[in-house]
Amino acid sequence: IVVLLATLLCAAAAVASSWEDDNLHHHGGHKSGRCVRRCEDRPWHQRPRCLEQCREEEREKRQERSRHEADDRSGKGSSEDEREREQEEEKQKDRRPYVFDRRSFRRVVRSEQGSLRVLRPFDEVSRLLRGIRDYRVAVLEANPRSFVVPSHTDAHCICYVVEGEGVVTTIENGERRSYTIKQGHVFVAPAGAVTYLATPGGGKKLVITKILHTISVPGEFQ
Repeated sequence: IVVLLATLLCAAAAVASSWEDDNLHHHGGHKSGRCVRRCEDRPWHQRPRCLEQCREEEREKRQERSRHEADDRSGKGSSEDEREREQEEEKQKDRRPYVFDRRSFRRVVRSEQGSLRVLRPFDEVSRLLRGIRDYRVAVLEANPRSFVVPSHTDAHCICYVVEGEGVVTTIENGERRSYTIKQGHVFVAPAGAVTYLATPGGGKKLVITKILHTISVPGEFQ
C-alpha cells in the first residue's frame, strides 16, 4: 500500500508539473500571463487589441531568444549579424512599401456582426512613408441588420463606402445629421464628432474604408 501511494504521489506531481509548463507556454510565461491579466482589466472594446499586443510582444521575445541562441552556437558576434539582418529586412520593405494585404491590418474590434481593422503606422512600414506618418487607414465591416454604437475618435476621418449601404448619423456641436450612404459615397467625421450607423437587412454587408488624420500624437489615435 505504501509503495502504491508513493507511486500515485509521484505521478500526480509529474502531471501537475507538466500542466504548469503547458499553461506557461500557452500564455507565454509569467510576463505574458501578467500582460493577459492586465488586458482583462481593460474595457471590453480594448481587450482584443491588448491581447494581440501581448501575443506580438511574446513572439518578438521568442524570436530574439532564438537569434541569441543561434549566435551563441555559431560563435559569431550578434551585433554584426543583427545589422545585416535589419538591412536585409529594410531592403525587403523598401521594394514594395506601398502594397498592403489583409495580413497587414490588425483587428482591434470584432463581434458576430462585424469588425474594425487598422493598418499599422506608415513610418513603421518604411522610411519612404515618413511623410504621411500623421495618417492611418482602417476598414470597418458590418453585417446586414447591424448597429454600430455611437463613438468618437481624436482624429479627423474621411470615409469611403466600398460596398453595401446604410444610414450614418453624426453629432457635432449639438447638431445631428443623418445620411443614407451606399457604394461609392464619401462622408466626413470630424475629430470629436459622435458617429453611429445602421445597416438594413437582406443586402450586402457594409464595408467602409477610413483615412484618419491624427491630431495629437503622430500616427496614434483613440
